[in-house]
Amino acid sequence: MTSINLPTPEGIRPFTLSPPRIFDTALPPYPRVAFAAAHVVADATAEQDPWLDAKVDWERTIAFRKHLWSLGLGVAEAMDTAQRGMGLDWLAAQQLIRLSLDAAKDHPGAVIASGAGTDHLAPGPDVSVDDVIRAYEEQCEAVEAMGGRIILMASRALAKAAKSPADYERVYARILGGVKQPVIIHWLGEMFDPALEGYWGNHDHMAAMETALAVIHAHADKVDGVKISLLDDQKEITMRRRLPKSVRMYTGDDFNYAELIAGDAHGHSDALLGIFDPIAPAVGGALASLARNDLTTFHAILAPTVPLSRHIFKAPTRFYKTGVVFMAWLNGHQDHFVMVGGQQSTRSIQHFSELFRLADQAGLLADPEQAAHRMRSLLALHGVG
Repeated sequence: MTSINLPTPEGIRPFTLSPPRIFDTALPPYPRVAFAAAHVVADATAEQDPWLDAKVDWERTIAFRKHLWSLGLGVAEAMDTAQRGMGLDWLAAQQLIRLSLDAAKDHPGAVIASGAGTDHLAPGPDVSVDDVIRAYEEQCEAVEAMGGRIILMASRALAKAAKSPADYERVYARILGGVKQPVIIHWLGEMFDPALEGYWGNHDHMAAMETALAVIHAHADKVDGVKISLLDDQKEITMRRRLPKSVRMYTGDDFNYAELIAGDAHGHSDALLGIFDPIAPAVGGALASLARNDLTTFHAILAPTVPLSRHIFKAPTRFYKTGVVFMAWLNGHQDHFVMVGGQQSTRSIQHFSELFRLADQAGLLADPEQAAHRMRSLLALHGVG
C-alpha cells in the first residue's frame, strides 16, 4: 500500500492510503435534480499578474464539465465555485458560459444552468437600485441570448444599494418579469461572501426568508427553484416546506446535504452544490442507489464525504474553492495546483494534509499513487520532507 508522511498538529506522521472506492454511475431517470457548481482550471503557463488576471485553461475546464455530465450530474456554470467575484470577472464568465453551452450540445442529456448577476457593477455609494436592475438585465439577456438557462445570483451591489426589503422585491419582480423561462434564485449567505450580509433586507435569516418567500410566491411561474446556502439544515427545511408546490428547493448546504437530499415525510431537497465538484463520483453512486430506493447504500456512500466537505468549507468558507481545485489536481483533472487569482494560497499545508486524509477515507482518491506523488511535491514546496 502507498504511504506518505503528513504533517499533523502533533508533528509529522505516516499515513497509509486506502484503495479507491468504485461507485455506480447515475442513469436517467434521476431521483433528484443534482447540479455540481464547477470550478475553472487556471492557465498556469500564461504570462500574467496572478492576483489581477484571469487566465483560464479552457480545454481542461470544459473537459471537467464533460466529466461531470458523464457521471449523471448537471453543471451549474459560472457560479462562486468558478471563482465568480474572486478572480473570474463577467467577461471571462461569458466566455465560460458560451463554451460550456456549446459542449453540452455534444453530450446527450447534459443539463446546464448558468449564473447571471451584477458582478460587472462595482458596489458603491453612487450605485442605485435602478443601476442594479440594469446590471441584472444585461447579464440575464446575455445568458438567454446564448440559449442558456439562468441561475439568478445574489448581488453585492444590491446588498449595498437596497434600503429596505421593498427594494429587493422591486428588483426581483422586474427581473423575474423579464426572463424567458423559470430561473433558479440563489440566496448565498454571508459565510460564503461577507459582502452579502443582510441580504433580502434583514440581518436575521428568518426575517429575510419572509421577503424571499414573498418574492417567490408572487412570481412562482418564473421560479424553477431556490438554492439557499446558509449552512443550516433547519432553515432550509423551514423554507422548503413553505415553497409553492411547483418550486424546487436546491440545497446549497455543504454540511448537511445527505439528509436534505434524502428528505423526510414532508419532502426533499434537490441539489446545487460546490462540494459535488470534488465528490462527483460518489454523488453519481448515491443517486444510483436512491433510484433503487436503497437509502442504506445512499447514506453509506455519502456519509464519509461529509467530514471532507465540512473541512473544505470550514471558515473562512469563501476559501472553499481552494480545496475543490486541490482535489481536482490530486485526481488528475489538471496538471498543476494553480488557481485564478492566486487563490491556492488561501489554505495552509495543515489544511491540505487533513483534506488529503479525509479524501482517502471517503474513497475519493482515484489513483492513490498519483495523489501521493502530487501531495509529496506540495509538501516539498512547503519545506516538509
